[in-house]
Amino acid sequence: MAQKQYSVTGMTCEHCAASIREEVSEVPGVSEVMVDVAAKSVTVQGSDLDDTRLRAAIVEAGYSVVDTVAA
Repeated sequence: MAQKQYSVTGMTCEHCAASIREEVSEVPGVSEVMVDVAAKSVTVQGSDLDDTRLRAAIVEAGYSVVDTVAA
């Protein structure tokens, strides 16, 4: 199982986290999405994860991807 982690700006509450989880969960191959609002990070697990689609899903939810964190 692959894992990708992103540093994300703009998250302030659980509603933010839920929005990101909902959008990212729709990306093919995603099996789990973990959002840490305090750490401003999103961790995605799954198979054949497409970095471009994952970043686009976070942006679609209304947030900015600052960087990909080595996972």
